[in-house]
Amino acid sequence: MADMTAQAPADTSADHLQTLAPLVIDGDEIETGDSFDVHDPGRPSQVVGRAISATGDQAERAVDGAARAWKDWSRHAPEHRAELLLAAIDGLTADAAARARILTRENGKVLMESNIEMHVFAGRCRMAAELAPELSKVQVLAPETQEPEPGIDANGRPRTRPPIPLRSEVSHLPLGVVTIIVPYNWPLAILAASLPYALVAGNTVIVKAPPATPLATTLVLRDLARRLPPGVLSVVHGSNDAVAPLIVDSRIRRLVFTGSTPAGQRMMEMCAGNLARVTLELGGNDPALVLDDADLDAAAIQRLTISSFLTTGQVCMGVKRIYVHRSRYDEVVEGMSGVLSHFRIGHGLDPQSSMGPLNNERQRDIVRQMLDEARNAGHEVREFGTLSDDAEQSGGWYMRPSLVLNPDRALAIVDQEQFGPSVPILPFDDLDPLVDELNDHWSGLTSSVWSGNPDRAASVARSLRTGTTWINNANAVAQDDRAPFGGFRASGVGRELGREGLFEFTEAHTITWPAA
Repeated sequence: MADMTAQAPADTSADHLQTLAPLVIDGDEIETGDSFDVHDPGRPSQVVGRAISATGDQAERAVDGAARAWKDWSRHAPEHRAELLLAAIDGLTADAAARARILTRENGKVLMESNIEMHVFAGRCRMAAELAPELSKVQVLAPETQEPEPGIDANGRPRTRPPIPLRSEVSHLPLGVVTIIVPYNWPLAILAASLPYALVAGNTVIVKAPPATPLATTLVLRDLARRLPPGVLSVVHGSNDAVAPLIVDSRIRRLVFTGSTPAGQRMMEMCAGNLARVTLELGGNDPALVLDDADLDAAAIQRLTISSFLTTGQVCMGVKRIYVHRSRYDEVVEGMSGVLSHFRIGHGLDPQSSMGPLNNERQRDIVRQMLDEARNAGHEVREFGTLSDDAEQSGGWYMRPSLVLNPDRALAIVDQEQFGPSVPILPFDDLDPLVDELNDHWSGLTSSVWSGNPDRAASVARSLRTGTTWINNANAVAQDDRAPFGGFRASGVGRELGREGLFEFTEAHTITWPAA
């Protein structure tokens, strides 16, 4: 994943075929009705497949089926639910390579990344299953007699706490029906940060697949749903109005959404009517801090570059802005320039491609506007790499990777998440004011610290108010799936992955008796 160099040649004989993404509702696979085409972002005139659009009634039926299935699914022991999930996952491996090719054709990312995504989906499901025994643990609060407390009272006597003549047990119960809305960039990997945890915790799940990349996601989930009881897992795509029941129906007890901050705010508003809980993984304008003592050998520069340009820069946790101590600024600029100069930009199925297109024209244009703004303000924008002949002629949403040198911090390329293959590099002199500036910024998803001194790096990392801070690496290549993931401030609400992510899909239930 960290190489981003040429891939092995691959068979292309089936790439002209179109894929159908059905609706999967309460055990039924619906392949007829209104549909929408899915286009190849590297060759926009080419239709990769089509997805069936749900009606409002079908979305409501998905909620009905999930609510019915929950009654039985929630009664299973967590370990049994985990066993059923693992058995279902084991049946998905045979077609993983074919689905990866479909994902590349609809998403644009290089095939290596799509292959990795198939493995990440299965791996995260297995990690969630391993946590099932945590759900069976019951906390027991025993009766307490009068106990001394630290310190003394105003009369010079030891403080005491009144006795507690009660016995309580605290367990964790599933919420009910969960809706998960996933984005186009890493749909299956992001989905697997919540879907298996929700299922193991005893919830039933409805997934709204991303409209730009619904094909591979739906095929994986269709086959997974076939191996689970009807209604436990459903998959829906369609217009916002048609799928509104997946958010506003009173039986939806949690919404998991990954996307932009404004969209997340809208989701929270929609969930307020029935007080459904939310997990929101939102925008991340993720800073990297390169300190004056950083190791900047070829391997470190490669890691920093990949952390910034993985998936054509379309990763929420990717490096979006680089702050470099002024004494090391030229080293970082020239080092990253050297790596990027060897990039070959082309179709994701081309084994020679280092980087594919952006997923859609709108996002390509947003990044272009940011670069134009920086140029018009007098800042240097360096573009790198070579476009393949196919990329030159296809009309796809391609951009060469670029670095923006020392731009004004008020410009969009610095202040906003570009979500594309361009990164600003800014020098700094004093670390403490920079940390304060970053901690006051709207974004708080991830950050990274680059230093040759592990203790110093850890000290700086502990001062940064982001959900995750990496040391000497960043982005998905450095993600520890055992740990919780989520954002501070406008970058999100709640956590996914790890034990914390599992318990997000439960409610604490207390039973209390009088002491005997």
